[in-house]
Amino acid sequence: MTLLIISPDYASHLFPLATLGTAWQAKGERVVVASGPATAGIVAEFGFERVNLQLGRGSNPGTIRAEDQPTGEDDALRGFFAATRVGLVETLRFQAEARSSDLLWNPVAVAREVQRIVAEVRPDHVIVDHLAFSARLALISAGVRHADVVLGHPTALPVGDEVYGYPSQWPAAFTPDPLELVRLRELCERVRDDFTLQWNDALLQLDPAAPPSGDAFTESGDVLLLNYPAELHSPARTALLPEHAFLGSAVRTEADDPEVTRWLDEAGDTPIVYVSFGSFLSVRDDVLARVTEALRSLQYDGHDLRVAIAVGSTDAATLGPLPATWLVRSFLPQVAVLSHAALAVTHGGNNSVTEAMTAGVPLLVLPFSTDQFAGAAALDDAGFALSLDPNTASPSELREAAATLLALTGEPRQRLRALSASLADGAGPRRAYAALTQLAELPESEPAEDDDDGYASIA
Repeated sequence: MTLLIISPDYASHLFPLATLGTAWQAKGERVVVASGPATAGIVAEFGFERVNLQLGRGSNPGTIRAEDQPTGEDDALRGFFAATRVGLVETLRFQAEARSSDLLWNPVAVAREVQRIVAEVRPDHVIVDHLAFSARLALISAGVRHADVVLGHPTALPVGDEVYGYPSQWPAAFTPDPLELVRLRELCERVRDDFTLQWNDALLQLDPAAPPSGDAFTESGDVLLLNYPAELHSPARTALLPEHAFLGSAVRTEADDPEVTRWLDEAGDTPIVYVSFGSFLSVRDDVLARVTEALRSLQYDGHDLRVAIAVGSTDAATLGPLPATWLVRSFLPQVAVLSHAALAVTHGGNNSVTEAMTAGVPLLVLPFSTDQFAGAAALDDAGFALSLDPNTASPSELREAAATLLALTGEPRQRLRALSASLADGAGPRRAYAALTQLAELPESEPAEDDDDGYASIA
């Protein structure tokens, strides 16, 4: 049996997608990854086969820098970073206006290359990143059964009256101007309509008999896989989703890092705080500086904190003098550090959230863009996080929020432990394997049904 994984050339996307493939690998089955050259090393580390596929202009092997991107993508990245410094509405407007070039890049050419790869690999199962729209066009137009994976908050697939790019929820710390929100939604609606026209034009070229889409952002595969815990998703919204399975998380196994292992062992009973804004938003050195200032003077149970900071593209020197007991590197093995952490400070990206929930670690969330706002609101509502505006939160506010989360007890702590237990031991890859195996066994017209625990059973 062969699994084909189709991923953008971004480490943050490939890590969870490749982790899902380990369920096939464990059964001795063949796994092939179609992705770009920047992430070839990650594919090799997993021990999978690789075929080259470029789904967009940009790439990211782990830490993204504008100067490393091709012409055009570099300026787009600088524009995005600049927008995050203005605020959430400006950031979401920038992302909306760039949507077609980001998500539907050379759709017909890419789709035909994907179809060529499928014919060459002859997969029994196909997993594709939900945001790889050109690749999904290829599979839909060729009638190839597949699962698409939402690597983010489930609102990445709009339902009901939602509009892609317009968050359905905001954390309480954010109070955007109502008029600006009206204008943002209008923009997202125009982008949706333009994007759908482009989707339908490409679909017509690939399959003239295919019915056009009314909203390309609502299109999904034969089964939708959500790399997100069902426990954090509204049951009312779950009822509106197409055939789906909540995977919970896809936590990768990391190679041992002796320096990090020694540092973790030396901590003893001292609380560890992990800080990371992911591969993109680590560029926000001003926010990292305020976070480090907040944590520098914070104690818990009479202990100074030990802090591990993945600074990414930020120069650590800009953060000022840091305690000798802190661990500061460009990149850290996030899964390993989270397994020892008492708190994590994050931008609210999908990997950070799902890996922290798997480790049972509460979060101080500083969301910047896209689905991070809805994800932060869900975490706040569950009592597992506190969210603040990264552009306005002061060191004292950050310090107070961190202290509150370090002291998390009672019913929220018990629920967080229960969630952690439900996500442990590779549950996500096993759920993906079950969903794809059942899908392959179904007649073309047979629908899916939800089972008792809220995960869709493709049977």
